[in-house]
Amino acid sequence: MLAAGAALAAGASNRGEEKRDVSSQNRGAEPRKRAHAQAKVTVHDSSATPYDQAGGPPLAEVHIRESFSGDFEGESAVRALQVRRDDGFASLVSMQRFRGRLGGREGAFVLQGSETVENGKIRATWFVVPGSATGGLAGLRGEGGFEGQFGQGSIATLDYWFE
Repeated sequence: MLAAGAALAAGASNRGEEKRDVSSQNRGAEPRKRAHAQAKVTVHDSSATPYDQAGGPPLAEVHIRESFSGDFEGESAVRALQVRRDDGFASLVSMQRFRGRLGGREGAFVLQGSETVENGKIRATWFVVPGSATGGLAGLRGEGGFEGQFGQGSIATLDYWFE
């Protein structure tokens, strides 16, 4: 979950809320229980290293180290690629491996994200990379994100299920 140097204020909590996945991929099978999780994200450090500044908006690699507390607890190291325009708008793509606990289980999983920063606000969506979860989290699938003011703490969400 790229908190791109910090991040966010979030929406209302739906802790304990369960949803059913009735997508076309699951027709004919028992619907999967979906759960909703929230966590406060704390960014411990971040850095950006330019790697292409010729011929247009500069490109940079962003490294972030963060922790999560709440419905999912753990740590993550984020790597993102960023393009930033002169007007301050930035677009990023990210990968991060979360290590910790979710839904009473312990393990790790990879989140792939897409983020934008505009007028000091960051918006992100992410999903659990299929097949990336290990340990007690094996079989995890999910999607979520965060939104808020850049440089502040954030609340991340993840709607998830197990296959």
